[in-house]
Amino acid sequence: MAKLFGTDGPRGIAVTDLTCELAMQTGRAAALVLAKKDGGRTKILIGKDTRVSSDALEAAVCAGICSVGADAELLGIVPAPAVTYLIGEREADGGIMISGSHNSAEYNGLKLFSAKGCKLMEDAEEEIERLVLTAPEEIKLRSHDQVGRILHGESAAEEYTEHIRALTGADLSGLKVALDCANGCASYTAEKLFTALGAETLVIADKPDGNNINRECGSTNVHRLMEFVVENGCDCGLAFDGDADRCIAVDEKGCIVDGDRQLAIFACCMKEKGLLRKDTVVVTAGSTLGFRRYAAEHGINVVSSGAGTRYVLERMLEGGYKLGGEPDGHIIFLDDSGTGDGQLAGARLLGIMKEKGVSLSALAGDMRSYPQVKLNVKIHPHYKELWKNEKNITELIEKYSKELGDEGRIVVRESGKEPIVRLIIEGGDFGRINDMAVDIAQNIKDTCTFRG
Repeated sequence: MAKLFGTDGPRGIAVTDLTCELAMQTGRAAALVLAKKDGGRTKILIGKDTRVSSDALEAAVCAGICSVGADAELLGIVPAPAVTYLIGEREADGGIMISGSHNSAEYNGLKLFSAKGCKLMEDAEEEIERLVLTAPEEIKLRSHDQVGRILHGESAAEEYTEHIRALTGADLSGLKVALDCANGCASYTAEKLFTALGAETLVIADKPDGNNINRECGSTNVHRLMEFVVENGCDCGLAFDGDADRCIAVDEKGCIVDGDRQLAIFACCMKEKGLLRKDTVVVTAGSTLGFRRYAAEHGINVVSSGAGTRYVLERMLEGGYKLGGEPDGHIIFLDDSGTGDGQLAGARLLGIMKEKGVSLSALAGDMRSYPQVKLNVKIHPHYKELWKNEKNITELIEKYSKELGDEGRIVVRESGKEPIVRLIIEGGDFGRINDMAVDIAQNIKDTCTFRG
């Protein structure tokens, strides 16, 4: 069966790839899959980011939800974690966040959440895919008084901001913080949140116009923030992405503190306080060698999951773990949220700085960085899942893995949706690992570009 979900929900160029028709069908299928078991009226919350296409997709999703007899409650422009929080507060049966996350404005996507405020599990995703892609005739439309209603939620952004403020309980007075809102959802919440926590705030990229989301700003484009922090004498900078579910920090020297370094800080602090369940953190294969070694040195266990926060969450739920995340800045505090929350992570990071009375560079400096090379190799669709059975590829990877030994590592995995093999090599000698990466990538390309 064709795939609607990759590591996240449906995503693509808005309106032409992720069409309004597809959004409507996804809304219909999601409402049916998430429907109340007791037969009562189903309610789905809808949030959106600042892209110009979000309004059109919101209308389509709502039409789909209402056409099968469920209600759609519009939250307006809010961070993705606000949707997951308000699902419980408003006794909804699920939620949909309309956002292209860290991508540029022409992209958009649909993130789907369960009644528990978590990304959908695989069985629910598969059923939605089946209804949308292969069995749309099974979707029964409603009419007359059975048609669902569109409700307008009030004060969603304010409720979320107050929730995070109360959750952290941090006093950030005396700290000067730069906030890069990516011209996205954080533009509506971040300054209010960190000011309420007592910090002096300076804000950039907080003027969304529908087309400038993530444009030379945000968590994937932090160079402007790095310069801004130093120029303005800030103690820290926080960069969010379009839907504010991730955070990349910048220390007072203008150096990046990515998700791995944040996880190292959070894990040690939680372990000191007896809050790190089983002394374990869940990470993806993309987690750095530096983090893994730092964790081992500090008595912290590392459990690996598949790529994407959904798989991090699955492993956390399976093992009863409380902390997990990715190098890109998605951090999950499972006691507080079922998804990554950039503003929660940022507030907690600043709270630790204030509590310990040290700079962010001092907090983050203990973790050593190793040279890393990342390459993506496009393969022929025929070789999806089959490339790993090619002896010349596996033997070359094994050869270089043995050469690196304990001084490095090689991670080779397939993209969740595209015919692409992703390659990561880490080690002490950049030149050598770069040669290894190029050799493996060329080997994969030569073998798998065309069908044999």
